Amino acid sequence: MTLTHEASGHAAPKTTLAVSADDLVKIYGRGDTQVVALDHVSVQFPVGKFTAIMGPSGSGKSTLMHCLAGLDTVDSGRVVVGDTEITGMSDTQLTLLRRRRIGFVFQAFNLVPTLDAEQNILLPAELARTTVDRIWFEQVVDVLGLSARLKHRPSELSGGQQQRVAVARALLMKPEVIFADEPTGNLDSRSGAEVLSLLRRSSREMGQTIIMVTHDPAAAAYADRVVLLADGRITGDLEAPGQDDILTALGRLGA
Repeated sequence: MTLTHEASGHAAPKTTLAVSADDLVKIYGRGDTQVVALDHVSVQFPVGKFTAIMGPSGSGKSTLMHCLAGLDTVDSGRVVVGDTEITGMSDTQLTLLRRRRIGFVFQAFNLVPTLDAEQNILLPAELARTTVDRIWFEQVVDVLGLSARLKHRPSELSGGQQQRVAVARALLMKPEVIFADEPTGNLDSRSGAEVLSLLRRSSREMGQTIIMVTHDPAAAAYADRVVLLADGRITGDLEAPGQDDILTALGRLGA
């Protein structure tokens, strides 16, 4: 079965860019302890593309993702999601934007242990107090192979199944972009490959924009594009790279 927003009535995006960053600066601490996490970073993420962000530890990749998603503020520069600038928004405005327009998949799954799989998937709709598109819900859980697991709580699911629930939850609201932070970090290689294949399918078959932070070249090779950071700066931008290409590029960074 093929994932398709069209069947669920998803409106076409208004812009060719899902997210863009212009001259971002983020500094932590002061004086001798000051760390420049983002040093005038400018980067664009086209609609429907699966992009991996990589770099050595401390390169700023997680900070960049958090700033792009409105989870952290910047000291200067602009972040635009779709056609909306989010820099300068209040906490309430950012919360509403994230609920309606952004999906998240985290390394730790972040499922509610007292809720079953279906309830965890539906949670964003409940928080946003919006009606669930049941046709879309059924399509997503079918494609992700979760139809027989909907009444199971997280403790009754494998790690790969839990992460598939997290992916379904992220897709439920048909977000403009999904941010994935080390989504395979807690999975074995087989489960990790399944989740990465699902993310790639959601990008290629339904035009979902995905921005993934990872330290794993094998995971990054599933992406259409790899953006490389070092010392808070963009140092490379690889299109359709293979794992060897990524390893070579990381080697130049000393990662």
